[in-house]
Amino acid sequence: MIQRIDSHQHFWRPARGDYAWLRADVPALAPLVRDFLPEHLAPLLQAHGIGRTVLVQAADSEAETDFMLELAAAHDVVGGVVGWVDLSRAESVASLERMAAHPKFKGVRPMLQDLPQDDWIAHAPHPDVLRAMVRLGLRFDALVTPRHLAPLLQFLREWPQLPVVIDHAAKPPVGSADGEVIAAWRRQMREIAALPQVCCKFSGLWTEAPPSMHRDADVVTYAVRPLWEHLLECFGPDRLMWGSDWPVLTLAGDYAGWIALSEACIGSLAPGEQAHVWHGTAQRFYNLPLHRENP
Repeated sequence: MIQRIDSHQHFWRPARGDYAWLRADVPALAPLVRDFLPEHLAPLLQAHGIGRTVLVQAADSEAETDFMLELAAAHDVVGGVVGWVDLSRAESVASLERMAAHPKFKGVRPMLQDLPQDDWIAHAPHPDVLRAMVRLGLRFDALVTPRHLAPLLQFLREWPQLPVVIDHAAKPPVGSADGEVIAAWRRQMREIAALPQVCCKFSGLWTEAPPSMHRDADVVTYAVRPLWEHLLECFGPDRLMWGSDWPVLTLAGDYAGWIALSEACIGSLAPGEQAHVWHGTAQRFYNLPLHRENP
């Protein structure tokens, strides 16, 4: 079985109280309002040959980052943690320095898609905080949708020394009949991919499909394939990394189904190129060991 790294997964315990978006009164999200912890993911990782994961923040609080680092310290399969600090406050430099003392702290993700200003990333982050990220060798996960791509491109050009990965391919509208929206996404992703410090995650796309496509992996595969082909053309396999977006994935499909869909796309590549997408890019970008120390 090919070695794989899941470059994007979450754990949470809603009772902790800082997941503002995770609301039981929103029917579409209600299935997610329960504990999702290492013991729930472990059987899926074992079944599909996942040797490492990257645990990504789901709350805009430093307390959640500390919670994730505690889980990472206790579970060797978690190779890296992408946490949260308020990038707009100079005081966050001290937070970054504290977190970076943990060997599994790998980077920061502001929840850009939830902020009221689409161009927040272009003007709000404090330069001292960004310089600290570069100095500490940290990475930046960009949680964006197509409407954020223009200001994100401005940010990327101003900070070429900061390694950045686009989460979920910037969430294009999978299966959309709006050719204009898809054309704009294609153009802007190509512009972003021209910047060598940027990688992209092949993740999260099943849940971007309309509900009518959910639970039909064949239909979703047909809709995702042209998006995959564009990402491959723009970034190449050595700047694409696979991720599950579990447990958000469970709103639309399941882990095995996303693996199968991904194999249908990635499997057309040469073996060495497949290895980049399944584990090499994530391993290099996040500086992860591929294998667990204690199998």
